[in-house]
Amino acid sequence: MNKSELIEALSMRTGSSKAAAGQSVDALVEIITATVAKGGDVSLVGFGTFTAAKRAARAGRNPATGAAMKIAASTVPKFKAGAVFKAAVSGKKAATKKPAAKKAAPKKK
Repeated sequence: MNKSELIEALSMRTGSSKAAAGQSVDALVEIITATVAKGGDVSLVGFGTFTAAKRAARAGRNPATGAAMKIAASTVPKFKAGAVFKAAVSGKKAATKKPAAKKAAPKKK
């Protein structure tokens, strides 16, 4: 699915226009990008978490020549999938926590 297909699916699901759905998708991407670029995390419960991770400098090889080269340190975006998303992709049912049973208040004497 590409962006235009996503916008079309969103407009059909919500009953909004394609223009409004496109603005929503663009705004969501901009907010996630800006937040992660500032070093923050964006967590969508059940779906996943977007974060920024630091990658240390390291030695590498030029694939064309085989010559050794230094790769500079960098900060890269990361995404960690949530349990519900993982379960949906794998075809398994997501484990859900049952709410703790409330204990009855002790009777007054």
